[in-house]
Amino acid sequence: MRHSVEQPVNLPKTWNSVLGALELQLPRSEYNTWLRRTELVHLDGNIAVVSVSTPMLREAVESRYSGMITTILKDVLAYSVRVRVVVGAYTHTDGSATKSSTTNKLPIIRDEDLPVDDSQDDLLKPQTVSASAEPSKPVRGSDQPTSKPKMLGKQLTNDDSPQQIDFLSTAARGMLNQRFTFDRFIIGSSNRLASAACMAVADHPAQAYNPLFLYGGVGLGKTHLLHAIGNAALSQNPDINVLYVSSEKFTNDLINAIRRQQTEEFRNRYRNIDILLIDDIQFIAGKDATQEEFFHTFNTLHTAGKQVVMTSDRPPKAILTLEERLRSRFEWGLIVDVQLPDYETRIAILRTKAEQMTVDVPAPVIEFLAQRIQSNIRELEGSLNRVVAFAKMNGTAITVEGAQTALSDLLDTRSKKRVTADVIVRTVCEFYGIDLKTLQGRGRSRNIVMPRQIAMYLLREETDASLVDIGVLLGGRDHTTIMHGCEKITEELITDTRLKNEINTLREKFYS
Repeated sequence: MRHSVEQPVNLPKTWNSVLGALELQLPRSEYNTWLRRTELVHLDGNIAVVSVSTPMLREAVESRYSGMITTILKDVLAYSVRVRVVVGAYTHTDGSATKSSTTNKLPIIRDEDLPVDDSQDDLLKPQTVSASAEPSKPVRGSDQPTSKPKMLGKQLTNDDSPQQIDFLSTAARGMLNQRFTFDRFIIGSSNRLASAACMAVADHPAQAYNPLFLYGGVGLGKTHLLHAIGNAALSQNPDINVLYVSSEKFTNDLINAIRRQQTEEFRNRYRNIDILLIDDIQFIAGKDATQEEFFHTFNTLHTAGKQVVMTSDRPPKAILTLEERLRSRFEWGLIVDVQLPDYETRIAILRTKAEQMTVDVPAPVIEFLAQRIQSNIRELEGSLNRVVAFAKMNGTAITVEGAQTALSDLLDTRSKKRVTADVIVRTVCEFYGIDLKTLQGRGRSRNIVMPRQIAMYLLREETDASLVDIGVLLGGRDHTTIMHGCEKITEELITDTRLKNEINTLREKFYS
């Protein structure tokens, strides 16, 4: 069925929206090679004609990108079209021709703000603190002296701007989990400084540490702390604007804004807030348009004296494909390491979880779980849930023997599930943002050598591969080189907490 277009469509503006969405979804090299110089030259009913310069480009666009273009055009135009790709000028049915322009407008998200003076980059030095700097007994968050926040307030929901498009006006975009509070956060030596920093930010937004950057492996409580900041703020002042969002949601919202030509609404949402809590910021690395937009969002908020809190699985300097201008800004404030919980903290977490479940779990069972489950808090609490459920279903008491049976397929996972060398190498490459060819190559920069030595170490520790086998896998290196790399990582693990956390995170990815 043909769609009758009653209003003339601005072809360049429409195509800029399409290109903007494509640029966000594709690697820059791929976008520049195949799509940057395409044009929308004709739109008649349900036929959209896209012009390219060569037959090779036509074949590539038709075979690889026509589906994506069709989907994006449907969002932009609000109706379905079929895409036709032509080379050069398009000939109409009446014999006239539409020439493609020699210059193509690039899909740039423009920023209306004044340029930011980067001179302060040299004046503001990062404060990096290890969470293990102040070890002590674990305590409940409610047992800590707390001061009430003075400036706190309102959470963004769909009631704030009902006239905006769906991605801006749908509820739960900034919804905080009410269960994640400071009172319910178990504090130990592994997270004491992170917790204290978050409480300080909740007490004095944009005054204590701005930005605040939390990093550590999965399941260690970083997201809990983000929500706790927002909940503490909102509990005191309902007029402050708090927005919690993942970096993935930020990217998706930006894509939707470009598709629907509503970037101003997007900016109003993200820049007119008092506290921005953004989870897993490492995922914006390598996404050029997303980094560009977040750069200006960060500048706007920071210049206006608004608080920004971010979490990541690694510190800014280890996010290799992150733009340097963003990295420097992330390091302006306080960087805190959230480590794996120690034995005493794991005991406290399990006891608190049992209290919340109103279940009497014997101390030997708590100790057994704390000894055997050492990866992260999420898995620790999940194991307790499983043990309690097993006892209830079987009508038995909660015992160590019962826990062993209930968790038989989880305990000592590595002896049951052997990770392959390919998985290790691929995961290391993805984690550090380098490709296999680079890892296997002869590059000597630290950003390449360190991931390469980590791969050597993990291949040696997690597989049965010999030093010779590992050398072949990593570009034909001599076995003495592999031995040196393994020894280097082993030595650094003794004192380098960040490296220890990164290797623990990689191991979790291997076996997840």
